[in-house]
Amino acid sequence: MEKRELGKTGLKVSAVGFGASPLGHVFGDVPLSVAIAAVRRALDLGINFFDTSPYYGGTVSETVLGQCFKAIGVPRDQIIVSTKCGRYREGFDFSAERVTRSIDESLTRLGLDYVDILHCHDIEFVSLDQIVNETIPALQKIKEKGKARFIGITGLPLNIYTYVLDWVPPGSIDVILSYCHFGINDSTLVDLIPYLKSKGAGVISASPLAMGLLTDSGPPAWHPASDELKSACKLAAEHCRKKGKQITKIAMQYSLLNKDISTVLVGMNSPTQVEENVAAALELSSSGIDKELLNELENILGPVKNQTWPSGIQQS
Repeated sequence: MEKRELGKTGLKVSAVGFGASPLGHVFGDVPLSVAIAAVRRALDLGINFFDTSPYYGGTVSETVLGQCFKAIGVPRDQIIVSTKCGRYREGFDFSAERVTRSIDESLTRLGLDYVDILHCHDIEFVSLDQIVNETIPALQKIKEKGKARFIGITGLPLNIYTYVLDWVPPGSIDVILSYCHFGINDSTLVDLIPYLKSKGAGVISASPLAMGLLTDSGPPAWHPASDELKSACKLAAEHCRKKGKQITKIAMQYSLLNKDISTVLVGMNSPTQVEENVAAALELSSSGIDKELLNELENILGPVKNQTWPSGIQQS
């Protein structure tokens, strides 16, 4: 598994990252034995980056991931772990008091003394001025105490990153985690990368399958995409099936093409899913992407290219 530098952190993360939200039973029940097997298989195949949040499954994802680490007995220096703060089952709370308490709760659930990255989770749902003036300073104190090595921010709208990074002191934010903005249907993250590099922020991309849009089964009922976007992605999936191909594989491979994106987070809940994602990455490294199929899919998705959906509050 290819390892890539994560911004200026000095961390070398696997190009494919293990998204642990499914371990929180958010897409169905995952027996602990299967979760352990999935994490063990990921480690065996060279995945070293694991991402979770207290929001996923109402703390279940963190707890299960911690149980997996303990059962496997993985050395701490062989894994890179990120979790989040500010978003919880009961709602959003980015106050200094809550995020300071949050990291201690997360470390207990994970069974760790520190996390490598602590993200502010989905900051577009609160005032970005609070993130700048209260939350990030609180996270800096957490970093100084050694409970988190690096600080990140996450969210859907790309303009949240420029707002926050322009206002915090230089070097305050080490990483950003963007989702649904670097895939076959939406590649707008690439336009932001020069700015992020100028700010010294490493780039993580998540959800290369666009939260289920780029799958054979299609997105869940709650997916916020427009009917037009859902229909186009359905046509793209059908086109792949007719050619005996999997849209999930080429979507995963596309998301790995840009080396300025250090790691691509994919939700995984079984050894089979781990193996499929790693196989897609290894095939990309050895023989490249199917350019003919990619061109055909881009033509199908052309009318909805870079179409997204609203998320968060109206920022003043």
